[in-house]
Amino acid sequence: MTIPNAIPITPELVAAHGLKPEEYDRILELIGREPTFTELGIFSAMWNEHCSYKSSKKWLKTLPTKGPRVLQGPGENAGVVDIDDGDCVVFKMESHNHPSFIEPYQGAATGVGGILRDVFTMGARPVAAMNALRFGAPDHPKTRHLVAGVVAGVGGYGNSFGVPTVGGEVEFDARYNGNILVNAFAAGLAKSNAIFLSQAKGVGLPVVYLGAKTGRDGVGGATMASAEFDESIEEKRPTVQVGDPFTEKCLLEACLELMQTGAVIAIQDMGAAGLTCSAVEMGAKGDLGIELDLDKVPVREERMTAYEMMLSESQERMLMVLSPEKEQQAEAIFHKWGLDFAIVGKTTDDLRFRVLHQGEEVANLPIKELGDEAPEYDRPWVEPKAPAPLAENDIPQADIADALLKLVGSPNNCSRRWVYEQYDTLIQGNSLQLPGGDAGVVRVDTHPTKALAFSSDVTPRYVEADPFEGGKQAVAECWRNITATGALPLAATDNLNFGNPERPEIMGQLVFAIRGIGEACKALDFPIVSGNVSLYNETNGQAILPTPTIGGVGLLNDWSKMARIRFAAQGEAILLAGAPSSWGTHLGQSVYLRDIHGRADGPAPHVDLVEEKKAGEFVRGLIEDGLATAVHDCSSGGLALAVAEMAMASGIGASINALNDADPIPVFFGEDQGRYVVTVKEENVDAVLVRAEAAGVFCPWIGRTGGSTVKLGQARPVAIEQLRSAHESWFPDFMSGELA
Repeated sequence: MTIPNAIPITPELVAAHGLKPEEYDRILELIGREPTFTELGIFSAMWNEHCSYKSSKKWLKTLPTKGPRVLQGPGENAGVVDIDDGDCVVFKMESHNHPSFIEPYQGAATGVGGILRDVFTMGARPVAAMNALRFGAPDHPKTRHLVAGVVAGVGGYGNSFGVPTVGGEVEFDARYNGNILVNAFAAGLAKSNAIFLSQAKGVGLPVVYLGAKTGRDGVGGATMASAEFDESIEEKRPTVQVGDPFTEKCLLEACLELMQTGAVIAIQDMGAAGLTCSAVEMGAKGDLGIELDLDKVPVREERMTAYEMMLSESQERMLMVLSPEKEQQAEAIFHKWGLDFAIVGKTTDDLRFRVLHQGEEVANLPIKELGDEAPEYDRPWVEPKAPAPLAENDIPQADIADALLKLVGSPNNCSRRWVYEQYDTLIQGNSLQLPGGDAGVVRVDTHPTKALAFSSDVTPRYVEADPFEGGKQAVAECWRNITATGALPLAATDNLNFGNPERPEIMGQLVFAIRGIGEACKALDFPIVSGNVSLYNETNGQAILPTPTIGGVGLLNDWSKMARIRFAAQGEAILLAGAPSSWGTHLGQSVYLRDIHGRADGPAPHVDLVEEKKAGEFVRGLIEDGLATAVHDCSSGGLALAVAEMAMASGIGASINALNDADPIPVFFGEDQGRYVVTVKEENVDAVLVRAEAAGVFCPWIGRTGGSTVKLGQARPVAIEQLRSAHESWFPDFMSGELA
């Protein structure tokens, strides 16, 4: 078979498509001839890192993905987890890092749009969104511009679409100066017996294009996302997609309405690599071929080439295999919602991926090899070296009150109110907690008492110091934050953001982080049901901090028993559940060392998963039985920051005891894991301590709530208003330019 090839395929063209010479040789071997320009683009899209996971697939297979509640694990648009009563939660997290650095508003906006489509493609109505954002140093000249654009993009899309943003993260570090991270999470509710998959079924059935028209925006976006940045970054701006949340809202309603008719056999979001990836994945999963006629694809620009149409990442589009007898009904639904509906192809029985354009066949490729046989690498890796432990006498001192004030007003520990107040956190009327607590909580509106809790977590400085412990800690903190609301953690999604995997030290970070994640997920019964890998997050050879973000979902059977971080009343006992014998010991990689003394040394804190689970189950039991009046995860900044945050949230002060002759610095600022600050009424303290002893959880009574100051041991008291002033002022001052 000969296909006309107007554009010669040169080694330079192959390299420009992100394909290695040996990968191109494999293409020649597979198809037995030189590919057309369009076929080269198709292979580039399907075999890049972003779509094929060729560097990480070997290690991802080691993660626990099954459990009694898991209805759908990795491999579909999103994971699905049973929440009883015939309902399920559908969720996933994905990255939009490179586009957001190039064009922050549209990059972030279309990241939100893409993850929402992943959820409603499965038949779920989105009920919650989160985002994990990481920017460069505050004093870097681009940082403020990027923060403003990304936050506006997240809010602009999510608010217009009508989904509450219930939580997330925002952090700054110079290692993100040339490559920010924008990780978007979405969750939706569906009926467990009405989940829609992307696997095509049946021969000769219509393949239908749904949604918005195809344009030239985002052409080559997935390939761009699989490469490092360099000085040519500005030239990549045309690869960023442009979103329209109002069209997406119509697409949601049209899809959910269509799904109720029984017309949908298979459906796939057109995300990364657009029409190419959606068509190939549907056919390959169903062991079917697909034939597309591009002349029937709705376009919004003139004279688009086959290459542009196949690689466009224009937003708000779906591809579907349709039951033929429902065609007129389906078309009427989409036209009612003002959306395009076009039959653009058919399923075939020959396992070929054929693309026709202007009467010519511009692609004819083996669909299984294209979809399932992308290169899979076992890249060389080196085991990361753990930093030396801090010497016993190496505990730099500081005035505790001054240190606390500095930490609560620092870029990474200050209030994120400036960010989340630009998001609609209350739309749909089901949000039970505003951002700023341990986890976002949303009512399940089909049930009188149930709610879902959501959290997103990772501590990149821990992962850099020790990828294995850092991977464990990311999972444990997410599990802990969900637990702190009283919810039972059900399952997680991951977003693994790393540098260039072709560098053995970076590949070593990825390998050990995945091992840590896997170990924690097994120990905590917290399977990974979906996710995303984002590699090549580097600029001119400078990698980001390794950032394996974990997004988790938990179930509250009775949201009236939900715990919050704010102190509930004056005169209550403060307990430290899960404390080590000296309450706090670990200063390595702590924010105290980093932000007070300018040091980033020592080991990451160890995560004892047996103790983690024990403490979490104990705290969840206290919440369930109405004994805990307030609960807060104790993590970055240690006990001092946790208590200060609880006081600022409530306006009620606290006094924490001194601990005998112990050095107060590690007691108050140590970042030992597996701990919760819990308040209980004094008349219940004895009962709680008896329960703690029976559970094998160390839970000392460390202080009392009351007054209008926070007093840590022998340090001078700090007024809550002074803490709030420091906590709330940094972000608005930074964004207004007052800190420049």
